Amino acid sequence: MSSSMRVSKGSLLIAKPFLGDPNFERGVILMCEYNDQGSFGFVLNQVTDLYLGDVLEETIYQDVPLHLGGPVEKNTLHFIHRRPDLITGGSEIMNGVFWGGDFNHLKTLLNFNTVSHNDIRFFIGYSGWGGGQLEDELNQDSWIVTQTSADFLFGTHPGNFWREILRSMGGEYRSIANYPTDPRHN
Repeated sequence: MSSSMRVSKGSLLIAKPFLGDPNFERGVILMCEYNDQGSFGFVLNQVTDLYLGDVLEETIYQDVPLHLGGPVEKNTLHFIHRRPDLITGGSEIMNGVFWGGDFNHLKTLLNFNTVSHNDIRFFIGYSGWGGGQLEDELNQDSWIVTQTSADFLFGTHPGNFWREILRSMGGEYRSIANYPTDPRHN
């Protein structure tokens, strides 16, 4: 895996320690779309203090945590999942990971415990870039680009995601994973 990889739908963008944008500090973003007009994705490792039931009028019996998908349109709700056998209508963004689908049916599946919160991630807002904007950030060496598996994505605790994905890449990335949040306290 290499930071010289090209960005594509399903890629991960890993914020370098000195990115300088508090919205993405030590962030890992799953790219859901990438083209000449722009791109968008969801920050995988910023969990809020809210649960799905907190933002819906209907009752959701499972405590499904909400993630902050990014700084854009924080009044929108999105989800990714790995259960296309149960959640229809989603769009595959990488092998085994789907964006969206039949939300009304999903709420029923959650309430009957047919779908576990381990198979789904909900996001408030998203991360987006206009045409050429992400390329400028990549040229400034702000991001590391890599791929991962659905199992790693859903099986890694969000609080450990940035460090664990870098460690899994090995080499120089393993060193970056151990970089202190504030080097002055080193």
